[in-house]
Amino acid sequence: MTIDYPARRARLAAALPAYQVPALLVTNPVNVRYLTGLVSSNAAVLVGADGTALLATDNRYIDKTRALGLPAVEAPDVVGRLAAPSVGIEAASMSVATFRRLGEGLVPLGPVVEELRAVKDEGELDLIRTACAITDQAFADVLPRIAPGLTERAVARLLDNRMTELGADKPAFDTIVAAGENGAIPHHAPTDRELRAGDLVTMDFGARYHGYHADMTRTVCLGAPAAWQRDLYDLVARAQRAGRHALAPGAEAKEVDAAARGLIEAAGHGGHFRHGLGHGVGLEIHEDPFLGPSRTARLEDRVPITVEPGIYLPERGGVRIEDTLVTREGGPELFTKTTKELLVL
Repeated sequence: MTIDYPARRARLAAALPAYQVPALLVTNPVNVRYLTGLVSSNAAVLVGADGTALLATDNRYIDKTRALGLPAVEAPDVVGRLAAPSVGIEAASMSVATFRRLGEGLVPLGPVVEELRAVKDEGELDLIRTACAITDQAFADVLPRIAPGLTERAVARLLDNRMTELGADKPAFDTIVAAGENGAIPHHAPTDRELRAGDLVTMDFGARYHGYHADMTRTVCLGAPAAWQRDLYDLVARAQRAGRHALAPGAEAKEVDAAARGLIEAAGHGGHFRHGLGHGVGLEIHEDPFLGPSRTARLEDRVPITVEPGIYLPERGGVRIEDTLVTREGGPELFTKTTKELLVL
């Protein structure tokens, strides 16, 4: 994929006058990558409102910068070399110690670049679409091997290994496999707990492809589900469907959340849905925008985002269903295609 990095920097430059700064010192490594293409652990880029840009890194990466078409300097202390009075800084990625060392005149700003990153171009969407296709295929390939006796860790390894075999850079995040009572923990870390007949098993995982992330959750049942398991699953599925259908450019984030949360609350499980409905995905697994009861941002066109309601019953188990989609004017495009019918293994 050919990426127009100058166009990305031009969008940032055009946004800076609203923050009343002549330049922004970008130090978040993900944002540096987004604006320049440089993947490193020590780099910064100074982007001016006049469209100029200066990249700095240390001698481990200086050779990479020559092909990026940007003026570059070698600077062991990149922040110190680039700092100047009245320059905006990324408050979330700069330590207090560094900020104090640089002196007065710096203006802490919020997620300026992150807000630009929320809307993806079609090339970025193609990469996320591929990451989601790898995720779908890995699940399909591993599903026949899921059975009582396997541990949560073993299932997680099967998913992780298969995604890599299918072309993923690596898993997008630490894979979650939660069986039985562990399904009541939204971010459960897999253990040596063995899967048993009668368990609901929640699997939350995704592939990273060329730096872009996928995110999908499916809950399956080992053997015929009990009535309470079927009812719980059906409720979450209805809530997830309502959340997906509420996604649209112009929709307020809290309204999308309410479309799903309202159904769960009406069924008496409001206290068992303990997280936001979803989040953006891209170069990070969690990025703007976020869907939640207090989120007031309005969605734009071409924003990849998850919809992932869940109900978690302490000491019994839980159900979560999650897809990655992208907002479109004609209705959301679904990237994760695995069935949302309850799979009985």
